[in-house]
Amino acid sequence: MMIKVLMMVLGVILSLASPLEALAERQLTGKEVYALDKSHTNIMWFASHLGFSTSMGQFMDYDGRIVLDHDSPDQSLVTITLKTASIMTGQDKFDTHLKSADFFNVEKYPTATFTSTKVTLLGDNRATVEGTFTLLGVTKPLTLKIRLNKRAMDLPTNVMRTGFSIRTTIKRSLWGMKHYLPFVGDDVRIRIEAEALIVQGKTG
Repeated sequence: MMIKVLMMVLGVILSLASPLEALAERQLTGKEVYALDKSHTNIMWFASHLGFSTSMGQFMDYDGRIVLDHDSPDQSLVTITLKTASIMTGQDKFDTHLKSADFFNVEKYPTATFTSTKVTLLGDNRATVEGTFTLLGVTKPLTLKIRLNKRAMDLPTNVMRTGFSIRTTIKRSLWGMKHYLPFVGDDVRIRIEAEALIVQGKTG
């Protein structure tokens, strides 16, 4: 009997959750600052290998901060810094080569950084984020396509959590990474599936 009562209560709560969340979202004001949650974030890249297959890998170490400005959403900010030596493909020899001067030259350039300069809202929780990307000491414009997947309280920690999907493509030769062109692809697709926890601002 107790189990049935609990299930009924849970059903009522869930039936109310969606309209309450929607109301809360409409009333949001001010700014929220989020830091990437490394335990739930993947920063992945994909590039053609001689046309035979697509090589892929990840950056395992990075820092990222997202500022959601609810009063002026177009003033929101995104910054992401990659630790280039953390690149990983699952192949030790390939990783070593990627870290060399042929590609990321990690000893001379230990980081690669994106900093946003403009946010354009597209509706349906989507936006384009223009900014600059610095790689190998070269800074060029880059545009990210971002979708806000969810914003909700993280129950285990009682901290606000957000989830994002981010896509972009870079032409590596523009940043001076030209080795093995055109055999190894110039276009590198970047896919980021990210979650972030609030560090400043609202908690509800």
